Parts: sequence; C-alpha cells; structure tokens
Amino acid sequence: MLRTVILGTGSYSPSRVLTNADLEQMVATSGPWIVSRTGIEERRIAAPEESTVTMAAAAARSALAFAGVDPLEIDMIILGTVTGDAMTPASAAYVQAAIGASNAFAFDVSAACAGSLYALSIADQFLTSGKIRRALVIGAETLSRVTDWTNRETCVLFGDGAGAMVLGRGEEEGRGLLATSLRTDGSLTGILGIPRATARAEGVFEGGKIKMRGREVYKVATRLLPEIVGEALAQAGVTAADVDHVIAHQANARIIESVLANLGVPLEKCWMNISRFGNTSSASLPITLDEANRAGRLKKGDVIAMMAIGAGMTWGGAVLRW
Repeated sequence: MLRTVILGTGSYSPSRVLTNADLEQMVATSGPWIVSRTGIEERRIAAPEESTVTMAAAAARSALAFAGVDPLEIDMIILGTVTGDAMTPASAAYVQAAIGASNAFAFDVSAACAGSLYALSIADQFLTSGKIRRALVIGAETLSRVTDWTNRETCVLFGDGAGAMVLGRGEEEGRGLLATSLRTDGSLTGILGIPRATARAEGVFEGGKIKMRGREVYKVATRLLPEIVGEALAQAGVTAADVDHVIAHQANARIIESVLANLGVPLEKCWMNISRFGNTSSASLPITLDEANRAGRLKKGDVIAMMAIGAGMTWGGAVLRW
C-alpha cells in the first residue's frame, strides 16, 4: 500500500520580535495577563519587504534542502494561507516561480488555521492514488497586516511566519500518514474571521481586520479538537496511549492543555512554541513540526498526532507514523 511520507521540513520566521512589553506600550494590556490567558510571550512580525510569498518560498527552500529534493521534482504545491499577496493569482503560483518548481501545478487553500492540515490531506489523495510522486505543502501568513493593533483582545495573539513539508510516497509497512479527518461548521463563521473591507457612505472603511469572539472560540476548540483527534486515532488503528508526539496548531496554550487533558495525553508529548511565535494560523503546524524534527525529537516509528482549528470553523486531526 502506498502511503504519504514526510521527506523533509522547513520553516521561516521574520527577525523582528514583538514582545509583550512592546505591546504594553501600544494598548492597555500587561505581559502577565497575556501569558496567563494565552501562553504567549512574543511573536514575529514581517518586515516591509517580506510577504506571505517570500516567507513561503524561504520555508519551501529549507524543506527541499532538508529532503534533498530538487524543485523540479515537485509535482504539486499547495499553500495554506488567508493572507495571500494577491486576490488572484494564487500565492502558490508566485512561490512556484520563486523556487523554480516549474513542473508543479500550484494552488492556495483557504481554511484559516487548519489550512496546512487541509493541504496535507489533499496532497495525500494525489500521492496515494499514484497521480503524483512529490508534493510541497506550505502554510504561510502575514497576520500582522490584518491585525487591529488597537484591539487588545486580538492584537496580542497573532504573528507572522511560514512552514513547509516535502511529501513523497512510501511503501514501508505501517509508516507514513495513517489517517486524516476534517470538518467544517459554517454556522460558526461569525465567531472568527477577517471581514472584507467595505466603504460606508461617509467614506470610513470597515473590515479587513481580524474579528474574534474569544470565549466562544475557546469553547468550540476545546470541545471539537478532542473529538476529531480521537476520530483520526481510531481510523489509524491506534489509541491515545500509543501517541509519542503531538504537533498542534499553536493557537492558545490553554486550549492545547485542555485538549490533551481530555485525550489523556501528557503535555510533555506536545512540542510547544506558542510562547515565542504566538498564533501564526496555517503556518503554525508546519513550523512546529519543523522545530521538533530539527531538534531530533521525532524518531523512526514514532506515532504523531496533529490537530488544528480555525475560522470557518474549520478543524482537523491527523495521525502518522514517522
């Protein structure tokens, strides 16, 4: 049986760091309050010359180098993002040109924080069906440009960055991507999103910035994520006790703690970097995977559970054996 395997990972983070102390000078908030509610201490902010495309391309090059794969060997590029550089064409097309992957077809996926997990599931279908041999999945966001820096409830949460995975086909028994499970509930669109900017009669523009009802998002995430991860574990034929590592979208440390407690998975099995990056939406999961991978945390045969939830609401779980 053909299974999707991860051949290499990569990531990119801007050099500018915005700390909680910096935010204290911008809005009425405090560092201890931010940490207690979210677990975030700092986040990265893209420079003026950086964009979703430039960061995605940098992460992709890193992943390709790690995998030892030439860009011309890539058959498909999927970029998860809600902050593309243009409404059209897809930012993935710009990335394809930037990295020289001229043999790949490329498109974007808009599933918010679950974007890279949705992209992974799509790529899995192409790979396991034998349609393609190599895929590049990327998550990249410049959320700083859609953040309302006057809103203390949301501006403390988000950061910029990109992560990437090079995928291939493997036939080794029991290894590779074992299961993915995805969901959407469109009735929850109102609790998190980026409304399109519109002009009112008096010339004041509204929208274009992240809007979130934090308490509702927390309740939904802590209810739905344990269910979807449990579903993916069952499909994979493993249990929570078999999980060696959790790679989670880093939205809020309290959400992750609650979900893992519900699943019965010790927190120390989860690679945590939210304190340094904040919520980077679709970039979060592949950045986290790359960090754990490069730190030597992931060993051959390890069972890894993945999870993410974002606006839509969209959410998903996946299980793979490294």
